[in-house]
Amino acid sequence: MKQASRGLALCGVLCALAVAIMAMGTILPVATYCAPVLASMTLLPVLVLCGEKLSWAMFFASAMLSLLLAPDKEAAAIFLALGYYPIVKPKLDRKPKIRRWVGKFLLFNVSILAVYAVLLFVLRLDALREEFSAMSGALLAGLLLGGNFLFWLDDQLLGRFAPRAAALCARWEKKHR
Repeated sequence: MKQASRGLALCGVLCALAVAIMAMGTILPVATYCAPVLASMTLLPVLVLCGEKLSWAMFFASAMLSLLLAPDKEAAAIFLALGYYPIVKPKLDRKPKIRRWVGKFLLFNVSILAVYAVLLFVLRLDALREEFSAMSGALLAGLLLGGNFLFWLDDQLLGRFAPRAAALCARWEKKHR
């Protein structure tokens, strides 16, 4: 019982941290893309210490709270579309190299295009529509290409940070048993 309540408490605290990061993401315009990446990093300790089930629960809770509370709805939608990546990355990393990267970039591009289709055509965010209509097709393609590059950087960051986070979590768990 003590272990389960400890895991739920950790999920609650890190969920609040993720929502706070998403809420602070409106301070800088570039934070629209940085805040979802930083908020998704809060899933790492939960994944290591509590497992995949609680990680998914924490992701959905923080994504829904971000959609409700974060002022930047575009950032919250990006977090909803890609914030779960730290959970699925270990599974994708087990695949052969070519299939791994094709799967990762396919996941990213389908998720981003779906999110922006929903934002533009279902939710009809006028500010976003005006922003995109002012851009040329080449600039929009460059934006998508830049997003793919940032996704690759995020993947590299997670690849380097996740083992260190796992080691820190293992030390913390050993110390607090």
